[in-house]
Amino acid sequence: MKKNWIYWLLAIVITLVLSIYQRMTGPTHPKSVTVELNGESYKMKLPRSGVQKDEMVTLRGVHSAAPIDAQLHYRRYPTTDDYTTVDFGRPYRDWEAALPVQPVGGKLQYYITVEGNDYPADEPVVIRFRNDVPASILIPHILLMFGAMLFAVYTLLLVLARKPYSKWLKITVGTLFVGGFIFGPLVQHAAFGPWWTGFPYGTDLTDNKTLLSFVFFAIALATLKWKYNKWLVGLAVLLMIAVFTIPHSAFGSEYDYTTQQLGTEKPTQALP
Repeated sequence: MKKNWIYWLLAIVITLVLSIYQRMTGPTHPKSVTVELNGESYKMKLPRSGVQKDEMVTLRGVHSAAPIDAQLHYRRYPTTDDYTTVDFGRPYRDWEAALPVQPVGGKLQYYITVEGNDYPADEPVVIRFRNDVPASILIPHILLMFGAMLFAVYTLLLVLARKPYSKWLKITVGTLFVGGFIFGPLVQHAAFGPWWTGFPYGTDLTDNKTLLSFVFFAIALATLKWKYNKWLVGLAVLLMIAVFTIPHSAFGSEYDYTTQQLGTEKPTQALP
């Protein structure tokens, strides 16, 4: 028991690293760019997630009172529409340009031009619009999914140390079920409307990876008295770690501008 704090510390560190990695690589995390303007460099973040209002793209830290040569270009995604171009203005302290609000699940593809240079230089940013999710369901969902990963890693460490682990396996399965299959659909419904967009209804990787992880943990729990159960537990935890490194919200809900209906993004989707 004296060494349990070491296992907890390792589990917390591993869980934090995985959570940060998933957050930083996800399609909703803002895109960081460095803009050159009037011989100065400015770091800014281009939003990739918006709620039901115009989303402002801001050149922070640029305090020039004179007009600046900066434009925002956007079009609906995925379409071959022509880009709409608007100039940055300064209604308050910072220079801003607005991305118009889209239907729930609707996306815009956009980039900015400053003094003739395009940002990002490689490819435009895609932003998806959703409903605002109440904190009363979003926070429990995040904490429960974080807890499920933490308990899973701790269970694996107990398995490796050849210590009793059945209690924490049960806690992991229970936490994953509540976080992923009760609060998860509540968050999905609040944000986009549907309750579930994974298999067999769609391609949402967030739903699908939760389902896959739960199936393996359920098998491990059902075979708890099997002498080789520890190998199944180890496989379930390693699979959870692997699938949870997949970016959050990838291939999720997406508004189809052609049919004017909400569906899910196709894995093979690409603009011509």
